[in-house]
Amino acid sequence: MSATEKRTFSLPPEHTAFIDAKVRSGSYASGSEVIRAGLRALQERDAIIERWLHEEVGAAYDAVKSGDEKTYPAGSIFEEIRACHAAAKRPVVKRGADE
Repeated sequence: MSATEKRTFSLPPEHTAFIDAKVRSGSYASGSEVIRAGLRALQERDAIIERWLHEEVGAAYDAVKSGDEKTYPAGSIFEEIRACHAAAKRPVVKRGADE
């Protein structure tokens, strides 16, 4: 491992208990390893979110701004959802074979 810097952090009891349990289970050799793994996971998640924002959200925004993508007011979407939900809640009337 490259050079490391020491830091001191205060954690709530549930976090320290989680770290201690990971070390006790043998999954990690030390609390520092648990923290490093957590930070790597956070970095990966942040990178995924950034990639999504730039590649998908940015492209969708550009398409809307250029007029290539049709948009719908949120209010009308919710009205349509409510109407579908209300229709689905209506009781089903079964008709006999002789009707």
